[in-house]
Amino acid sequence: MAIFKFGKNKITNLIIKDHVIRFAEMKNTDDLVVQKWGERHLPAGLIKDGAIQDIGTLTMILEECIQDWKISKKKIRFLVPDSSVVIRKLPIPEDVSPEEIKGYLYMELGTSIHLPFEDPVFDYYLLQDRENKKRHIILFAAPEQHIEQYADLFEDVKLSPIAADISALALYRYYYKTNNVMNDDIAMLIQIDLETVNVSIFEQNYPLLMRNLHIEMDVSKWEVSQNAANKEDLIYTGDNGEVWSGLEDIYKELDKVMSFYRYTLNKGEKQVNKIVVAGDHPWLSGIMENIEDRFENPVVRLSSQPIVNEEPIPTSMLVNIGLGLKEV
Repeated sequence: MAIFKFGKNKITNLIIKDHVIRFAEMKNTDDLVVQKWGERHLPAGLIKDGAIQDIGTLTMILEECIQDWKISKKKIRFLVPDSSVVIRKLPIPEDVSPEEIKGYLYMELGTSIHLPFEDPVFDYYLLQDRENKKRHIILFAAPEQHIEQYADLFEDVKLSPIAADISALALYRYYYKTNNVMNDDIAMLIQIDLETVNVSIFEQNYPLLMRNLHIEMDVSKWEVSQNAANKEDLIYTGDNGEVWSGLEDIYKELDKVMSFYRYTLNKGEKQVNKIVVAGDHPWLSGIMENIEDRFENPVVRLSSQPIVNEEPIPTSMLVNIGLGLKEV
């Protein structure tokens, strides 16, 4: 699935989240050979819900990363902030040809198709199957200002943004590449990061819905420390119960998402049959155990297969790698 194209010839896969910057460079889009990677955690409050709060400080940090990682003047792919993205399945009238779909969407946005923001950037995927003699598309949309904010940032530091992608698509791309995915799988992907949980449901290898959830806790109490391998670890300096309490609310929301898919979208005729868990949360193993205890579905935790210099790539890099598997 292509989305938000800016050009060709991806080289570096760069991701900026509220709490971290990560990059990975792949040998090509056909395998899992990672040539190099890196990450740097960000001060709390610098980015909030994907919106940059202090462009000057972020620019300075990004310039330092570019120098340290030796990615100056590279072409990059990046992610649209999860909180900005809307995914919807929509019917397309029979008299609209494939070549006319984009024009049709331009006319209908704001009239029959309503989005929670103005001036959207959008892309779509035309589904091959027909339901009730109607064609359907998956619409991907995000506010233009959010994409431009990041594109302008990259251009200011002499990087060349060639495409924007969605984290759910990038993660599923990695999952599909590394697992035996069956055609009848209905998978709920749960990406658990430090501050947010992004949940999406995929049916026949395309996403039908996505929700971005916020973990209620004091993010400023997460502090960076250097481990024995001279890598960055995150330590929570407050009461651990604050984080676990916020995660309890997340588990309830996950159950609501599953129920919405089963009963509201499918009238009880379809349901999630697999849960796939990934993310960069420092307590991911414990969270995984909680999910296994609360849900009857089989749970798969995505592991890292790529290796650089005889060392495994951390699982926090899986979305970058999935971005690197994206076709031009």
